[in-house]
Amino acid sequence: MKPMSSKERVMTVLACQEPDRVPVDYASNPGIHARLAAHFGLAPEDREGLLQALGVDFRGVGAAYRGPRLHPEIEGRRVDPLWGKRTRWITNPFGGYWDFCDFPLKDAGEEQVEAWPMPSPDNYDYASVRAACDRHKTRAVYVGGAGLGDIINSTGMLRTMEQVLVDLISEEPAGLRLIDRKLEIQLEVTRRTLEAARGAVDFLWMGEDLGSQRSPLISMALYRKHIRPRHQKFVDLAKSFNLPVMVHTCGSSSWAYEEFIEMGINAVDTLQPEAKNMSPAHLKKTFGGRLAFHGCISTAGAVANGTREDVVRNVRETLDVMMPGGGYCLSPTHQLQDNSPTENVVALYEAARAYGQYRQPATA
Repeated sequence: MKPMSSKERVMTVLACQEPDRVPVDYASNPGIHARLAAHFGLAPEDREGLLQALGVDFRGVGAAYRGPRLHPEIEGRRVDPLWGKRTRWITNPFGGYWDFCDFPLKDAGEEQVEAWPMPSPDNYDYASVRAACDRHKTRAVYVGGAGLGDIINSTGMLRTMEQVLVDLISEEPAGLRLIDRKLEIQLEVTRRTLEAARGAVDFLWMGEDLGSQRSPLISMALYRKHIRPRHQKFVDLAKSFNLPVMVHTCGSSSWAYEEFIEMGINAVDTLQPEAKNMSPAHLKKTFGGRLAFHGCISTAGAVANGTREDVVRNVRETLDVMMPGGGYCLSPTHQLQDNSPTENVVALYEAARAYGQYRQPATA
């Protein structure tokens, strides 16, 4: 087998076939990202350099927002200028993170939801999309991410997750309107972005958190009534451009995977192995060949809490289960956290290269 490009490798996996080696992906918090960059002699802002050093096969592209700030800054808070989500800095022994707070639309009615400033699809720079794709033409280029199409989690950042679940169960008009306003904008921005790419995007990535560690967050009936129809619009958009679709979903979420298959979704992301019915063996046995997999390396497991040897063992064990027949991309389950030792993360990617080969490339 000749060596594949990243693009060929990932697209082979999304078709549930065997590539030359397992593709790898990367996501991290700022603290561990800066330490990794320093390990490779790179500046923290040199993200592309770090992706190349780690052998990452994926690259995301999108249309940058060029419009006015829609939500004012607030002292002691970081305010999302487009959507108005608010966070505050919370420290921990390893650094800190921005945690959502205030929830300005928690008690909002329909009138307030309708008046809440949101970005116009007209204010995005679609002209730059194709050039970004061309810069990464040998990589697997995607549009979207875990927040595209997401309903429960991202709406909860404005309204609290508890209220969003109540909205879905009670069909609260204000909550449903907030969901639909956001999704209508995301869908249109995505459509224009894919048009601007002119065939240079390889797949669409969207998301929805559907499980706790032990169980579904919602019932199947509620999923089919409120989540699936809204997500289907994004899947149908991708299919109109002949693109595969990958869905990010945290926790115990395999209960929805048959629905994903019916919808035309090709791959699932995150795959927290410690959650119920999410072990690599269960996923491979139950859905292998029908869904591709992206994830499985827990950010709460050996990478954070084990030794370098534990990390290598975890990677090898995961590959032994997920590699046969293809259809697997190795990735952390979430963003690598700041409590992960640098040497463990380096070991993760070294092990992926060492043990993720399907066949040795032919030599002249």
